[in-house]
Amino acid sequence: MADGERLRRFDAEDYNKEGVLRRKVYERELRRLQVELIKLQRCVKAEGRRVVILFEGRDAAGKGGVIKRIMEKSNPRIVRTVALGKPSDHERGQWYFQRYAAHLPTAGEIVLFDRSWYNRAGVERVMGFASEEEVQRFLHACPTFERLLVEDGIELYKYWFSVSEQEQERRFQARVEDPVKRWKLSPMDLKSRELWHEFSKAKDDMLRHTDTAHAPWRMVDADIKRHARLNCIADILENIPYSDHPPEKPELGPRVWAHDQEARGPLLTGKYIPARY
Repeated sequence: MADGERLRRFDAEDYNKEGVLRRKVYERELRRLQVELIKLQRCVKAEGRRVVILFEGRDAAGKGGVIKRIMEKSNPRIVRTVALGKPSDHERGQWYFQRYAAHLPTAGEIVLFDRSWYNRAGVERVMGFASEEEVQRFLHACPTFERLLVEDGIELYKYWFSVSEQEQERRFQARVEDPVKRWKLSPMDLKSRELWHEFSKAKDDMLRHTDTAHAPWRMVDADIKRHARLNCIADILENIPYSDHPPEKPELGPRVWAHDQEARGPLLTGKYIPARY
């Protein structure tokens, strides 16, 4: 972002009584940041750069929310999301990083990983899906893997969304009550409620091994969703260089109206779905 745009000042009336940005203020600022994201993606495409952004954190920390806001106005041919599920038997027989390496960007792409190879240091370790030997091998190899990516020209950014135990529980309860959010509560999520301390230990150990000069972690306070989304997107824009030029306005010439209804014959009106709204 341009220097004058980096720090937006908000007045007291911009926040509600709970200290959260009011919806209109939040949406206005999000819109501004999304315009900057368009500039960023155009620059990455034009310069043939490769950008990887990892989003990690506890269950219900808000990773998906910020990815959704980034993708909302983005060109899916330039910016794409990778959210891998449970590995297949074939993938379990591969080099651990192989299934993730297959999704790395080509020239002119930005890839957002909704969870990444760090599954091994977190959920796989705590849930017992990986042996301690496999975890230690990962912690030893991961900095080297990331250094190879960076040395090859990939721009790598890693964000950890930190949420308090109380806020995570509030979000879990909200998902239980809301039918359209219940799909977000997997058996793994429910199990993680019982293993808060174990996940904390795994996170601390992972950070000690993988917070490196060539691929540092950036922590996001995610207890307030609106703030976490804006803070993360603003940080991305401030740390990934791009030229501050908006898309050029295309010139639309005069429209030549066809007026071809008579030539086309009767409309198949019976084929239209019912107008329920």
